[in-house]
Parts: sequence; C-alpha cells; structure tokens
Amino acid sequence: MFFERLPEFIGNHFFLVTLALLATLMLISTEFSTLMRRYKAIVPAELTRLVNRDNALLIDVSANNEFEAGHIAGAKHVAMAQFDPEHKDLAKVKDLPVIVVCRKGQTSASAAAKLSAAGFTKVHWLDGGLASWTGADLPLAKGKA
Repeated sequence: MFFERLPEFIGNHFFLVTLALLATLMLISTEFSTLMRRYKAIVPAELTRLVNRDNALLIDVSANNEFEAGHIAGAKHVAMAQFDPEHKDLAKVKDLPVIVVCRKGQTSASAAAKLSAAGFTKVHWLDGGLASWTGADLPLAKGKA
C-alpha cells in the first residue's frame, strides 16, 4: 500500500521531498567529511590527558587581547594571522601530539586542518574552544605566556 501511494505523495509534495533529500545529502556529506579528516576533536578531559601523559604541545590561536584575557596554562600563543605550520619550531614536533585551541573552536579547527595538511600526524582541536574548557569549570591563566 505504501509503495503504491508514494508516487502520488511525491507529486503532491515535490518541494518538501526535494528539501528532505537535500538535507539528508548534506548531513551525510558532513558526517563523511568528519570521518575522513585527519585531525580529531577532543573534549577538555582528553586535552588534559594528552598534555599530562603524552606531553602534547598546546597552541592557542586566539587574538592577542583574547589570549591575555584568559588561556589554558602552558599554552603557546600564536595568533592565527601568524600561524604557519611550516615554521621551523613546529617542524620539530610533527610526530608529537599537537592541540590547537581558540575562543569557540572554529579558528582552531581551521588551524588543525592546516597542520594535518602540512604532515602533522597527531593533531587535535578543542571542540567548543575555551568556552567548553570554562564550561567544565577548568581554570584559565591570565596575561602573557
């Protein structure tokens, strides 16, 4: 019965069916790209574990004034405008875990993608940025690094 009435439903609701198909394709595309990217989103607890156990390098790509207002202790500040994955100091840590952080997580995801494209093998970014860090009631350091 369902399959007999399906063509009629599609004909009567063509616009809605088209929107539903497009939304489904976009969702599948987004999930596929998330699975295929070479860097990983992490939560604050995982960031702490990587820094403490694996001696991960923590890079904050926030603007200068945002970094001075509050950052994760031990983070190295590199403003996104000066962020260069090919820099000689970063080249030394290509095989070590690297975690990129920013205010909300969007800029750091972009920086993580650049690191992965440059050949870094263990790249992570803090999903939600410092907002997720402070949301987990974790402390921030203030001032310059």
